[in-house]
This record gives sequence, structure tokens and C-alpha cells, in this order.
Amino acid sequence: MPESSLALIILVIALALAFDFFNGFNDAANAIATVIATRAMTPTAAITMAAVLNLAGALTGTAVAKTVGKGIVDPEVITVEAVGAAAAAAALWVLAASRMGLPVSGSHSLIGAIIGAGIGVGGFDILVGSGIRKVVLGLVFSPIFGIVGGYIVMVALLWLVRGATPGSVDSIFGRLQIVSAGFMSFSHGTNDAQKTMGIITLALFTGGRISEFEVPLWVIFISGLTIALGTAAGGRRVITTVGSRISKLRKINGFAAETTAASIIESASRLGFPLSTTHSITSSILGVGATRRLSAVRWGVAWEIVLAWILTFPITGIIGGVLALIVDRAF
Repeated sequence: MPESSLALIILVIALALAFDFFNGFNDAANAIATVIATRAMTPTAAITMAAVLNLAGALTGTAVAKTVGKGIVDPEVITVEAVGAAAAAAALWVLAASRMGLPVSGSHSLIGAIIGAGIGVGGFDILVGSGIRKVVLGLVFSPIFGIVGGYIVMVALLWLVRGATPGSVDSIFGRLQIVSAGFMSFSHGTNDAQKTMGIITLALFTGGRISEFEVPLWVIFISGLTIALGTAAGGRRVITTVGSRISKLRKINGFAAETTAASIIESASRLGFPLSTTHSITSSILGVGATRRLSAVRWGVAWEIVLAWILTFPITGIIGGVLALIVDRAF
């Protein structure tokens, strides 16, 4: 493919990394909100752990990166300018959502923006059906698996600790929840950092800087480091929403929710599914909370989050498409 200017490539990479940072900032809640809400860890310790394990998870594979980079739109057709427009659109929406305290899906923000930008410059023929099917399957099934899985895991744990005193249960699961929060942080890096890797690699490919769609090592590292820095920056308003406003959690509840969500995310990452970590953890919390009684879940807050999910695809798709049209005509 013809080479694009180095300055343009650097700009697109910067936009992709901005999305990566804001994604880590918003999705910090996905990894550590429950462990903070149950007071198993202090916010500072939890955020530090999450940042380190986000980076570690990001270094373990590229299956999701390849799905995002060449499985949503045809990399031979989309332009590097449109890739930059998609990254900018996703970053703007995730930043806005973080400011409002909404735990939106960074995954679906980015994918919606890629689809919109691709359609803007290449029409509907640019879309790759197999990759979009993976996205749809993840969108539909991850909340179902989260709710059902969270419920089943919580029921099983309650059966295992039947007869134990509340104090001993809290003591045991206070330690176990640190492990489950670490697992959640690791899986978050495994899935979410790879989406930025896919965008940067797509920009390098469409810009003629690499001849084959393989994720360079430096892209893997910088994407993992950036999402780790975003996670370290906090996202405390979103942490409050996920950790305490959906359902009141004890340590055993937090362990059940984190273990369920992390297992779903890690499995999806190995299969190349760009899953929403936000969907996974919030639905797992809903499933865990429902084991007490349905009224234990604050369904009004849950509905606010679902509404943000519903809005994400059309909003980012429109922004991505409009920006792609503007930059395509400008350049």
C-alpha cells in the first residue's frame, strides 16, 4: 500500500493511545470497583495492582487485536485518515462518559466508531461480516453469561460456606478477593489493550508502514503501558457507580462477581472476541446481587448503564462517520 506521511501516522497513533488511556481510566472500575467497595483493598493499592496487571495481560496475545484491526472493516479499503477519525470518535465518547460517571463499553465505542468511519469512506461493502458477528455474539452473550454465571457461582459459594460465621467468611474472602481482582485486572488488559493494538496496526498497514497485518512488539508494549497508566489515573466516579450503586456487596459477593467476569473475558480473549469488560463485570454483579433478592439490585442504576450501552454504537458510529468524511475530503 502507498505510504502515508509519518506525521499523519504519528497523529493517528497518538489518537489511538488517547483512546487507550481514557479506556483504562473509565474501565478501572471494571477491574477493581468491587474490591474497593468491599474494603478488601484500599483504592491506592487496588489501582496500583490493576495498572501492573493490565500491562501484564496486554503482553499475552494478539487474537483480539487482529479481529479489531482486520475483522471489522477491510484493511485494504479503509484509509489511515478514517482510522484516525475512528480513534478520535471513540476517545471523545469514552472521555465524555468518564466525566459523567457512566461505565460505557470502550470496546463498543471503538468498534462503533470503526464501523461508522469505514462506512463513511467506503460504504457498507467495506464491512467484514465474520468479525462483526463476533462483536454481536459478544454483545448478546456476555451479559447473559455474566448474570447466569454470577448467580450460579454465588449460589455455589453460599452452599460451600453454609454454617460458617460471617466473620470467618469475610476473612477468607477478603484475601481471595484480592486474587480475583488481580485476575480481573489481568483479563482486562488481555482484551481491552488489544483493541488499541489492532487500531495502531491497522494504521501502520493502511499507511504502508508494514506489509503484513502482524502486531509489532513495540505496539503491544506501548498499548499495554498506556492502558495501565489510564487505569492508574483512577476513574473514581465510575468506580463508585459500579462498586456500590448497583448492588451492596460483601467480600464473598465481590469474589464471585470478579471471578465470573474475568473467566468470561479471558476465554473470549483467547478466541479473538473483542468483549466488553464493562458488560461482563456489571452483569456479573447483577447476577450475584440477585441471589439475595431481586430488590437487592438497584435496577434504576442498572438501567442507566444499559442506556449508555445502547447509545454507544449509534453515537460513536455517527461521530466516526462524520469525522471520517471530513478528513477524507480535507486530505
